[in-house]
Amino acid sequence: MHVKKEEKLMATASKLNGKRETLSDEAIVSLCRSKEVQFIQLQFVDVHGKPKQMTVHSDLLERALNNEIMLDGSSIAGFRSIETSDMYFYPDKATFQILPWLQGGRRSARLICDIYNPDGTPFEGCPRNNLKRVIKKAASLGYTYNVGPELEFFLLKRNPDGSLTTQDSAGYYDLAPDDLGDEVRCKIVDTLESMGFAIEASHHEVANGQHEIDFEYSDALSTADNVIDFKIVTRKIASEYGLHATFMPKPFFGINGSGMHANQSLSDINGSNLFLDEKAEYQLSETCLNYIGGTLKHIRGFAAVTNPLINSYKRLVPGYEAPVYIAWSPSNRSALIRIPAKRGRSTRMELRSPDPSCNPYLAFAVMLTAGLDGVQKKIKPPSPTTVNIYHLNEIEREEQSIPSLPGSLYEALEEYKKSEISKEALGEHIYAEFLKAKTREWDEYKTYVSSWETQRYINTY
Repeated sequence: MHVKKEEKLMATASKLNGKRETLSDEAIVSLCRSKEVQFIQLQFVDVHGKPKQMTVHSDLLERALNNEIMLDGSSIAGFRSIETSDMYFYPDKATFQILPWLQGGRRSARLICDIYNPDGTPFEGCPRNNLKRVIKKAASLGYTYNVGPELEFFLLKRNPDGSLTTQDSAGYYDLAPDDLGDEVRCKIVDTLESMGFAIEASHHEVANGQHEIDFEYSDALSTADNVIDFKIVTRKIASEYGLHATFMPKPFFGINGSGMHANQSLSDINGSNLFLDEKAEYQLSETCLNYIGGTLKHIRGFAAVTNPLINSYKRLVPGYEAPVYIAWSPSNRSALIRIPAKRGRSTRMELRSPDPSCNPYLAFAVMLTAGLDGVQKKIKPPSPTTVNIYHLNEIEREEQSIPSLPGSLYEALEEYKKSEISKEALGEHIYAEFLKAKTREWDEYKTYVSSWETQRYINTY
């Protein structure tokens, strides 16, 4: 292969953030040979958003590209029973990526895959397939759904006794040497950029050991893929420095938890931002306001999806900058939804409740479905809130009709059971499997006796 042609293929293969191009089978095979790629990782996620992969030798690359590699779906959370477990990997060739690190001294490449049934139909329990279904519905209405997430995470050190603690005592926007994670973040950013990410910013967050790296918004499918890649890269680079990266929503009592604020907008077929109306109040279009209305109406019903852990609701409490109250504001950060100041192509609404433990494919599906319901039914949001909601007492919030998010996973699941929007967004299979898994999680938790309970009660009662 000529050098210039190879460089062009490499550049094409690393384009992300809505700029991905699909290489031909011939180009992928040729590139793997020229770069001496020995292993191909076929990547997907289960219903919880946990990354999974099958690794095959590069000799099987052409079979993989021809959708001939099988997997056992009965071993994957939320997939199939043992009686109907045969499934196939369908690689999305636009996600081909030669990985920027070696595994055992060997070069590997990655393909993100959709999971299909033996009859050639998309498996309805595949979260990526499901998001594509919801995106297709939005496209039939003339909309492209764009998302820009802001993922927060902790870098922790492992102590000799095996416990994990924060590795610094730095705060918001602090710099080295107080920010001991600065070098790790730089390495994470370098690695992500080598994979085609457009990084907008990185900085230390409010809590000790807490960090944030923001990448450019894109269409929902590309962004969901990027969230998974982001987590994989962050954990891998952290481990190289002897650290543990966690996306747990609330790893420590008494300090801020980690969120995944989701900046959302709709655009038309020409890429014009449909949330912008320069002549309207706040320069927000009716489409934007209705999208906000739908989100606020349905948020309690899909909170279990955007905040799926028992631990998620330890973050969603007053006092730690977490958005607990169901309201919107053109700027107020105490509201569940705020409108960042920038307009033009950047006009968007920011949903502040999701956390980084969620499955991005499912989270984006429920957020889009709720927002589109508002657009189609022209649901008007309540008046925007301009006061600091954290300073209002319960009676004042009731007077202003400001309800709260669910206070526990149990409460969120009770709302989820009543949510037709969640059922529509996830499809019957994922909806049922998600509910089954999360109910089992709650049942385990409610009978568990914590060390806090023992210490508090054992000598008193």
